[in-house]
Amino acid sequence: MDLDPKTDLKLTRTLKAPRALIWECWTSPDHIPHFFVPRPHKVTGCEIDLRVGGRFNTTFDVDGNVMDNTGVYLEIVPREKLVFTDAYSEGWKPAPDPFMTAILLLEDAGDGATSYTAIARHRSSEARQSHEDMGFHDGWGTVADQLEAYAQGLSR
Repeated sequence: MDLDPKTDLKLTRTLKAPRALIWECWTSPDHIPHFFVPRPHKVTGCEIDLRVGGRFNTTFDVDGNVMDNTGVYLEIVPREKLVFTDAYSEGWKPAPDPFMTAILLLEDAGDGATSYTAIARHRSSEARQSHEDMGFHDGWGTVADQLEAYAQGLSR
């Protein structure tokens, strides 16, 4: 994938959990609340319609503040790639102030592990810098750690 360092941020990790289980965690509204935001923040709601153009809506509680995030899936390659954005809501309704498009890439890493890459694409270098300043690497790294621990607890 061709990344633009002016507008894209990337995090890559090897997660000690099988790719199929990581995929399941990312595509089920029952699993999302267990890892999707760094603790102590919480996911209080999640709606998923797993199809291109389908909704990926989440509600967060961040320090007592409710944050609603609406978005759609742009690309779905089962167990390999998940692309979603807040640039649109369901029905391809444009968002007034979109923040980013997220790309998740999953590959087998051997011994039941998964190579996990999360990319955040932004409309401008200013938006990218704002996301980095907000703590992209620490925040998304924490989410990856929480995902790994949660998935390990689910391992079959």
